[in-house]
Amino acid sequence: MSSQIAILTWGLWRKRAYVEQLTGQRPFLAKPSIIARNVSAIAGWGHKHTAASAIALAEARKLPYVAFEDGFLRSVRPGPQEAPQSIIMDTVGIYYDAREPSALEEMLAGDHQLDAAGRDRATRAIAVLRENRLSKYNDAPPFPDTGPPPKDRKQRVLVIDQTRGDASIEGGLADASSFEAMFHASLTENPGAEIIVKLHPEVVSGKKAGYLADLARQQPVTILAEPVNPWLMLEQVGKVYTVSSQLGFEALLAGCTVVCFGAPFYAGWGLTDDRQAIPRRNRKRSLLDVMDAAYLRYCHYFCAWTGRPIDFFTAAAQLIFRRDHYHRQSVPVICYGITLWKRPAVRAMLSGRAGDPQFVSSLNGAIATAKTEGAAIATWGSTARKIRACTSAAGVDLTTIEDGFLRSVGLGANFVPARSLVFDRTGIYFDPSAPSDLETLLQETDFDDAVLARAAALRERIVAAQLTKYNVDGSAVLPDLPADREIILVPGQVADDESIRLGAARLFAAEALSAGGANLALLKAVRERNRDATIIYKPHPDVEAGLRAGRIEHGIAAGLADIVFTQGSLLSLFPVISRVETATSLTGFEALLRGLEVVTHGQPFYAGWGLTDDLDPVTRRTRKLDLDQLVAATMLLYPVYYDPHTRSACPADTVLEDFIQAKGRQTPGLTRAANSLKKLFARSRYQVVKTFRRNR
Repeated sequence: MSSQIAILTWGLWRKRAYVEQLTGQRPFLAKPSIIARNVSAIAGWGHKHTAASAIALAEARKLPYVAFEDGFLRSVRPGPQEAPQSIIMDTVGIYYDAREPSALEEMLAGDHQLDAAGRDRATRAIAVLRENRLSKYNDAPPFPDTGPPPKDRKQRVLVIDQTRGDASIEGGLADASSFEAMFHASLTENPGAEIIVKLHPEVVSGKKAGYLADLARQQPVTILAEPVNPWLMLEQVGKVYTVSSQLGFEALLAGCTVVCFGAPFYAGWGLTDDRQAIPRRNRKRSLLDVMDAAYLRYCHYFCAWTGRPIDFFTAAAQLIFRRDHYHRQSVPVICYGITLWKRPAVRAMLSGRAGDPQFVSSLNGAIATAKTEGAAIATWGSTARKIRACTSAAGVDLTTIEDGFLRSVGLGANFVPARSLVFDRTGIYFDPSAPSDLETLLQETDFDDAVLARAAALRERIVAAQLTKYNVDGSAVLPDLPADREIILVPGQVADDESIRLGAARLFAAEALSAGGANLALLKAVRERNRDATIIYKPHPDVEAGLRAGRIEHGIAAGLADIVFTQGSLLSLFPVISRVETATSLTGFEALLRGLEVVTHGQPFYAGWGLTDDLDPVTRRTRKLDLDQLVAATMLLYPVYYDPHTRSACPADTVLEDFIQAKGRQTPGLTRAANSLKKLFARSRYQVVKTFRRNR
């Protein structure tokens, strides 16, 4: 029987996956009176009061006590709404309790010496924190940048308050008198300097009590009560006073002089002006030494979406992504007319600093709420066009929602949720009559080397893994193709699709009401241009399944195309064709990813940038782009991706990895049966909606 580690509290039990990974022991939720024989340790949350019973039980049973705590680079928001990305496991003590040694203290007191690679790693880690302004929590809104730090930072002194009951105060050999002594010292030791007292946000909100608010109001000091990214404070001051706050270590990283009135983990090593003696710490350590020990060896990091162990640099990159997404959503959003099955993804992608989006079914109610709360309205593309005049008249901003370009493993018509969506605040990518956020990105963005490298890697993986927008399973044996003729693929589209109606209106207006609609017009135009070529016509999957309009009668299609390819995916065609000719289909974009020639008969988002042969150019698009610039804007900067496991926004790479694994799990049995039932339901729904619209 494998050994077990006992957990006594629900808070730590919710983090049991971390406990198991770090200890290699099986966690179980125990009562102090009932402990199994094969328990080898007791786990608790640090040395906080909630861990008292676990510590007492470990002592009584003569079992090791293993302390767990949040790491120094935890999350965007504090509290249980976000799982920590870094966890500390300490079998000696805990870093904030200087009354006894901790594993971190032993690391720094030991003989470990950084080699050149270690110094480089610690230097890079410090640069990551400084350049990206990362802290333990990252939900505080940044002040607008005021440029470089002032020439004389020494004339500004920051004094940091903490909340009463913080375990690091008692553990840091301090109490209320330490804060009073610190405050008065900051005044007497810095004559003529501006003293800035940073109150804790929870003190300002009234949730908790602090130590310095009343003292600060009695003196001519500046009180900073608003939440703010700590780096923006630290970059403006030369000296920092603290009792035991982690901000003191970040102040060291920012180049400040730090005075400690308690015994935080970074005090006692010769880096700080210590007013509290810590006799055990009598060794000099460099800033790189403490950074290496605390952030790179003492903390353990986990992927925000899979929970798998990762390194510091990967965790920092993920936290930057999550923080930037959180702060990007700074305006409240009212979602109008979003169906229930689409809401979880929309909610996750639009949640941020302004809170979660609200979902309403009444347009008047949406407009009234938006005006009252200063919110924007977000709705699906077809609905957005219908209500734009109303929202504009009301002075309310409108965001258009649509599927992204790496959507799902399965069709949206089969109610497979989207893993990527776009939220366009100026237009929508498939409407060339006016600019969209995507067009602006493509026309104006100064793409840096990092985003272009990510775009190239994403493109290469998509091609290697044979991924498309929907990734519908299907393969077919291709007929023999002539070796001496050009082979052209013509992808069919949904006839009443917005991208056809808006992006190919001029070319296909005359055919809009015919049986085949725009698909028939496109096929005729391609045959007229290429009389001697072999043309393969591939109907759209939703049209072929009877879910949407746009079907060309087989006899008519066969009279214009050499091959009507109804079974199998586009992926089997890409290796054998010379080029794609399309109206506005995403197939043209997917062909570009694979290095194929593309001719556009309409005005899709990827046309006009020098990568396609455009028969109907968009005159606004004047910039010439390379393929990775197109991919960077279209697949990295424009869409938002969704992770259903954590119900949160995620990077494109996370979705890509999930799609690769999902395609590998596709089987012809139950999956296809389930898809058939979905198609049957979707087809019935489509017929009901079509009948309703015809009779309305």
